Amino acid sequence: MTNTSTRTILRSDELSCPSCVPKIENALLALPGVEKAEVKFASGRIEVAHDPARTDVAALVNSIAKSGYTAKPSAF
Repeated sequence: MTNTSTRTILRSDELSCPSCVPKIENALLALPGVEKAEVKFASGRIEVAHDPARTDVAALVNSIAKSGYTAKPSAF
């Protein structure tokens, strides 16, 4: 992560198979300012390192929704 990056944790309860992982990661990585996107299939945890000045949490959630899944911010 760079100095301007923040780490956002999201959670999705809709991950039904491992093929969901690259769909979500690729959609997030296509957003401006996203440096890293890591999806944990088993837990539904989605960790995103991004520049909040370029991409906010709403844009992350929207990108996941466009991929066919729902996600919401999570504390863990």
